[in-house]
Amino acid sequence: MIESLLLAALGGVLIGLLLTLFGGGGSVLATPWLIYVVGVVDTHAAIATSAAAVAVNAATGLIAQAKAGRVKWPCASVFATAGLIGSVLGARLAMQVDGDFLIRAFGVAMIAIAVSMLIPRKNEGNPAVRLTPTMVWKLAPVGLVAGLAAGFFGIGGGFLIAPGLMAATGMTLANASASSLVSVTLFGGATSATYALHGQLLWPLFAALVAGGAVGTLAAMPLLRRIEKNAKLLRHGFALLVIAVGLFIIFR
Repeated sequence: MIESLLLAALGGVLIGLLLTLFGGGGSVLATPWLIYVVGVVDTHAAIATSAAAVAVNAATGLIAQAKAGRVKWPCASVFATAGLIGSVLGARLAMQVDGDFLIRAFGVAMIAIAVSMLIPRKNEGNPAVRLTPTMVWKLAPVGLVAGLAAGFFGIGGGFLIAPGLMAATGMTLANASASSLVSVTLFGGATSATYALHGQLLWPLFAALVAGGAVGTLAAMPLLRRIEKNAKLLRHGFALLVIAVGLFIIFR
């Protein structure tokens, strides 16, 4: 058990490091790490545990972004509320799916996330955007779909949330990235809570992941300035790594 906890903590360090350096995508490695490195046999338990850890990491980031004033709360709240319903439905659906099929579907999701990381995004947009009734009708459907994906796969869903917020409201990339953390926190919390009610959340491993994630985040802070010049190249390299892991899961 001690070995499993240490491996989970090491995974948390790596995921926290990647999340801080690349601003997303790192959490998608949590479930494969728990299954293939830590040795968690139950796919559903691995998804539940990683989702809970993702929620905690996102909440920590949200606090920092909120203090910086980057979160567009009205828009983020509409998106998150619709997505919260989707995440619960997605998690309940995943519980009915065979574990082997679920992990292979997760591999497909990993590749989709990695591809989205390779797509260049412009930072143009309106930093003073305000919620309008028209935006509500755009935000809600996209939020529901993002929540379904997050709940089903136990991921943060940030690769869908930030682009969805930008498309529906016209906000900047910086505001969308910050505002997406509201949804990531709620989606991860709802997904893990749904599994926890059925006794499928591995609390010791969750604690190890979170503790390791905190260490990884702290370790990444001094590296941020050093990698600024090569950030794009490193991000692309990381995306290719995620694709490779996704392919391994699908064809293992």
